[in-house]
Amino acid sequence: MIEKVEIYCQNTKQTHLFEKGTSLNEIYESLDLQFPYLVVSAKVNNKTESLNYRIYGPKAVEFVDISDPSGMRTYVRSLCFVLAKSVYEILPKVQINIEHPISKGYYCVIVGNEHVEQEMVDKIKARMQEIIDSNHPFEAVEARTEKVVAIFRRYGFEDKALLLETQHDVYSKYYQMDGYVDYFYGSLAPSSGYLSIFDLQKYNGGLLLRIPNRERPVELEPLINQEKMSLVYKEQLKLLNIIGLNNVGDLNKANREGYMSGVINISEAYQEKIIAKTAEQIANKFDDGVRIVLISGPSSSGKTTFRKRLEVQLYVNCIKPVGISLDDYFVDREHTPLDEKGNYDFESLYAIDIQQFNNDLNALLSGETISIPTFNFTTGRQEQKGNFLKMESDNVLVIEGIHGLNPLLTSHISDEKKFLIYVSALTSISLDNHNWISTTDNRLIRRIVRDYRYRGYSAIDTISRWPSVRAGEERWIFPYQENADLMFNSAMLYEFAALRHYAEPILHEVPKDAPEYAEAYRLLRFLSYFNYVNDKQLPPTSLLREFMGGSSFKY
Repeated sequence: MIEKVEIYCQNTKQTHLFEKGTSLNEIYESLDLQFPYLVVSAKVNNKTESLNYRIYGPKAVEFVDISDPSGMRTYVRSLCFVLAKSVYEILPKVQINIEHPISKGYYCVIVGNEHVEQEMVDKIKARMQEIIDSNHPFEAVEARTEKVVAIFRRYGFEDKALLLETQHDVYSKYYQMDGYVDYFYGSLAPSSGYLSIFDLQKYNGGLLLRIPNRERPVELEPLINQEKMSLVYKEQLKLLNIIGLNNVGDLNKANREGYMSGVINISEAYQEKIIAKTAEQIANKFDDGVRIVLISGPSSSGKTTFRKRLEVQLYVNCIKPVGISLDDYFVDREHTPLDEKGNYDFESLYAIDIQQFNNDLNALLSGETISIPTFNFTTGRQEQKGNFLKMESDNVLVIEGIHGLNPLLTSHISDEKKFLIYVSALTSISLDNHNWISTTDNRLIRRIVRDYRYRGYSAIDTISRWPSVRAGEERWIFPYQENADLMFNSAMLYEFAALRHYAEPILHEVPKDAPEYAEAYRLLRFLSYFNYVNDKQLPPTSLLREFMGGSSFKY
């Protein structure tokens, strides 16, 4: 008698019976589900799995296409496998590093080749297409970690071997395809034939792997110019290379051997150096008429601590900073624009009284005394409480807010009077040479910790709101980031090792039957790669203190 198991499909809202050992791919095909885009993975009991995953007991299953973030991650990881395999076959003695996201794609370097020629790009791309056309299956293999480590060392993948050694799991999983092996910390597509949309081109001396558009994944993401951001990544990676911390395995090894206090000191000193240089740049431009510093950046990028540390350095340069909060210039509640769901869109530029804001700035720059409004979030109205402000000859206005780089915010102020700064956590350290760390995950983990400790929000609250936050950033922040006069990278070299202690218990509170568990489980798994660091070693001025607590600044 054939034994069957019960599957509850979230997509059909029905229970189905399938033979024990049936793969998710076979279940998907039998249900004849209709998706607008390619399906490459599914959530099984709220954990993302490959379509090759086989069911041996009752499960709840939800199939997702690549418009879903988990589906897109699966697609991109699979594409990176094909890219790495292609380079390994064409250039067997070199290493390709998939370093970081840039220009809506992923920047890669071939180690030892500072300038990649077009002929080489064409060969790699052609080989990738051959592998895709051959539709080779991705096979997941689980074995004792020491065996997996030995396999990677035979291939010369010391970065992967060290990562797994320092994670201390008894068993580890790796992927193989047509005589090549690699490691990824998430699921892959069933086979290479799924990867029909991609491109590979020369970019800044390396390669740019282009991927499907996240909103409309039947076409490529548009190529956008991010030269300033590229330079910030380049400088950070140069520092990592000098101190020998290119990947998480290196970081864990430094921690194990007692060098973490040095890593923390270098990371903190590097950021302070950049902040001090920023203050010096503003001071140099002060004589040319700069009187307003606008600081922008996405959620949990550390804008507030950056501003406070910048203000200290401005004082050192004999400039007295004066702050204005954009929040106090919200329009009255009934005039707030609505989003697509009919809710108040407080992240919209037009939730700000732009005219009044510009009038007050011009008055201040003209030497007038103004009354700064206070926004009452309870009544939803501006109030005047007698907060008067007048700029003196040694003052500079420092304004922090998500719209700081949008030219429409200060359209009535001449550019010569403004200095624009973009702050974000541009994570440069990688898990290994083929597994970068998402800058979005960096900020999300920070926000989960901060929201729980200081705002009374659970991990469920923060994770459920995150897509809306990200949508606002895509619309109101990211299009203007290259307008900045200066970009500040707020990511710390060691921060996940320090945040892990705070984030894990918060994420563990998410129930397994909650929709947000899939994301909580993924983040927990990601954090498990980092060996713990005692945060007592962090100075009280550290940017991470904004999220963890113990800061000498008041928030």
